[in-house]
Amino acid sequence: MLRIANIKTSVEESTDILLTKACRMLKMSREDITDFSIVRRSLDARKKPALTYVYTVELETRRDVPKAVFSKHKDITLTNKKEYELPMPGSRKMAHRPVVIGSGPAGLFAAFLLAQRGFCPIILEKGDKAEIRTEKVAAFWDGGKLDIASNVQFGEGGAGTFSDGKLNTGVKDPIGRKEYVLRTFVDFGAPEEILYDQKPHLGTDILTGILVRMRAMIEGMGGEYHFLEEVTDFQVTDGALTGLEINHGDVMPVSCAILAIGHSARDTYHRLLEKQVAMQEKAFAVGVRIEHPQTMIDVSQYGRERGNILPSAAYKLTHQTTEGRGVYSFCMCPGGHVVNASSEEGRLCINGMSYQARNSDNANSALIVTVNPEDYRPYENEVDNGVLAGLAFQRELERRAFAENGGAIPSQLFTDFKNGTLSTAYGDVLPVHKGATAFGRVDALLPDFIQRALVEGIEAFGRRIRGFDRPDALISGIEARTSSPIRILRDDNGEANIKGLYPAGEGAGYAGGIMSAAMDGMRAAEKIIAAYAPTEN
Repeated sequence: MLRIANIKTSVEESTDILLTKACRMLKMSREDITDFSIVRRSLDARKKPALTYVYTVELETRRDVPKAVFSKHKDITLTNKKEYELPMPGSRKMAHRPVVIGSGPAGLFAAFLLAQRGFCPIILEKGDKAEIRTEKVAAFWDGGKLDIASNVQFGEGGAGTFSDGKLNTGVKDPIGRKEYVLRTFVDFGAPEEILYDQKPHLGTDILTGILVRMRAMIEGMGGEYHFLEEVTDFQVTDGALTGLEINHGDVMPVSCAILAIGHSARDTYHRLLEKQVAMQEKAFAVGVRIEHPQTMIDVSQYGRERGNILPSAAYKLTHQTTEGRGVYSFCMCPGGHVVNASSEEGRLCINGMSYQARNSDNANSALIVTVNPEDYRPYENEVDNGVLAGLAFQRELERRAFAENGGAIPSQLFTDFKNGTLSTAYGDVLPVHKGATAFGRVDALLPDFIQRALVEGIEAFGRRIRGFDRPDALISGIEARTSSPIRILRDDNGEANIKGLYPAGEGAGYAGGIMSAAMDGMRAAEKIIAAYAPTEN
C-alpha cells in the first residue's frame, strides 16, 4: 500500500481533488487506482487568512510505481497498515459469564470485544439507558430534580455522552486500537470524517444514537444489559472476587469483572477502600469554565470569520505561573454549552458540551490548575488514610459551588473574578448554559492559589488570543472532575490485588477522555479473552 503525505488544498476545495493530485504525482490514471482513502486531515493556519488543508492519503494501484516517482516525491512511501486483531480465546474455564461494571467508553468497548468473542458479557449500569437518561438530564436542566443514579455523569455512555465528544488521544497505539474504535463508531452511525480529522469529535446528539445501536449489537451477540443496577459491595474469598452485591440486595456470583466505573463513582471508591483494594492518590486539576464569543476565537485562529466553510475554531493554551503552577485549557468546546454536570445532592459541578454542529454563539473551555496530593492533604481523614483526600477536596469545592446560588451555576465576569467582586450585569458575552445560572463569587469558591493562577493564566492567554482576557469574559464554576483523583493499582495481567477484578478507564485512573478510556477498556477485555474460554449464555 502507498501513503502520500502533505497533499495541500485550499479550504474551499472538495476532497474529490485529492485523487486527481495523487494520480498526477504517481503519473497514473484513475483507472490504475484500486483503493483510495484519506487517513489524516489537518488545517494549516500559519499564513492566515490564507488557510489550507493538509492531507495524508493511502491507496493501492494496479501496477508498480516507477522508482523515479519515489525519488522525486519524498512524501510517497510504502506502508503496511496495522489492522487491530482480537486475541484468540484462552482455555481456562469460567464458572460464570464475565461482568462489566459501567457502560461508559471503557465498559462499552470492553463489552463489545467480549461479545464478539462469544463471552456473552453482563453489563451492570447504575443509570438509565441512553434514551431515558437523555430525557432525565434535559428535565434536570429545565429545573427538575436531580436523579442521583441517572444524570450527566451516570448512565449509558458515561460522562462522555454529555461532553464535546473529542476523539483524539496522545496514547501510543502500536496495534491499532484507536483506528478500531473510530471505525466502530463510523459503523454505528458516526460521520466518516472522524477517521481522518486531526481533531475528530462526536456531539451528544450523535453519540446517543451510536450507543443505542451498539447496545443492540451487543445484545444480539448474547450480551445482557442491566440498567439501574448499581454494584454496592464486592464479595471476596481467599483474595479473589466471587460476588457482586446489587442495589444493597441480591448477590450475583462472578468469576471476573471489569471495573469501568468512571471518575465520579465516589461511593464505589469508598467501598473498594474498605475491601482493601490497592489504590493511590494522584495529581489532577480543578478550575472554572470560561466563555467568549465564538466569532472572536474564529478571527483569532483563522484571521477571518469562518463563514459556512470552516468549523468553529478551537484553541489549546498552557502557561506556567510565577508560582510554578501549570494553568491550561482543557476540554475546549467550540460553539458549545456550559452544563450543570452534578451527580450528588447539595453539590454542583460543571462541564462543557457540544452538539455535532458546534453552532452556539460561545466558545468555552475549562481553565484548570494542577493540584498535587500535598495541595489537598488537609482534606484527608482517619477513615481513608489520605487515599481519598482528593475526592474530599472535589466534594468540598462542589459543596461551596452549590451553596453559592442554591444549585444554580455561579458565574462572574473576568474583571470581577480578578478583583474579588460580585458581578451585577453581563457585558457582550451572554451565558450559553444548560441549567439555571446566577451571578456568584466564583473567585471565593476556590483556594487562593488557584484563583491567582487562573488570573495570571488568563492574562497570559490574552497575549496569545486577542480578547481572551476581555473584562466581560464569563467565568463559571466549579470544574472539579477533569480526571480521577485516584488510581486503582493493577498488575501486568490487568488485575487489582483482588484477583478477577480488572480496573479500567477513567475511574481507575488510566485514561482521560473517550478514546483513551475506550482503548483501556479494550485492554481489560483482551486480558480476559486471552486467558479464558467463552462461557455459554
